[in-house]
Amino acid sequence: MSLPVEETAPVPLSALLRERTRAAHGEANSEQFIEELLSGGLSRAAHADLSAQLLPVYEALEEASAALGDDTQGDESRGAGLVFTELARVPALERDLAFLYGPAWRDEIRILPATRAYADHIREVGGSLPHYAAHSYTRYLGDLSGGQIVKRMMKQHYGLEEEGVAFYTFPDIPKVKVFKDAYRDALDQLDLDDDEVTATLDETLLAFTLNRAVFTELAEIHC
Repeated sequence: MSLPVEETAPVPLSALLRERTRAAHGEANSEQFIEELLSGGLSRAAHADLSAQLLPVYEALEEASAALGDDTQGDESRGAGLVFTELARVPALERDLAFLYGPAWRDEIRILPATRAYADHIREVGGSLPHYAAHSYTRYLGDLSGGQIVKRMMKQHYGLEEEGVAFYTFPDIPKVKVFKDAYRDALDQLDLDDDEVTATLDETLLAFTLNRAVFTELAEIHC
């Protein structure tokens, strides 16, 4: 008599992403630009330049968010649960840039080639749920986690108060851990098939690569 085979529960997507990106997180945090910025070795101009590079990336990501959130039919509607208005960063970035560069900030900032490549890629793939999930996870959970350390260091080293670091402030998320748990649960409920999970994991690593390319170009200017 053979014993019944116990089925192994699938590993949640959020757990797969956390494990898959562990090394990439460490590599990103060890980039010269980030290390020197967080240690106070650069200038407020370096922080301002980083904020400027973030804007087109989040404009592209939040265009994709809006498309997923508005879609009520078809495959894309699966992703509506991953869109949280509390996470929107473009308005905060615009406030930061107005403070850091002045009222004519749109004429003052320069967007680097690596940044344009990053934003263009998000626009190219953002309509695909697995790819959107990868970029949303990489950016927003990073903002809610390591971004809080960045905010503290920017205030400590570069004489900033809340103005200039609004990007890292989430007034509509009073309990970050509770929200992060809800976000991970939404990821796990996406009902992706095996190929889509693989695409999400691969795209997440690409997102880190694109982000690090921006840091490299910023280091060439400021370090």
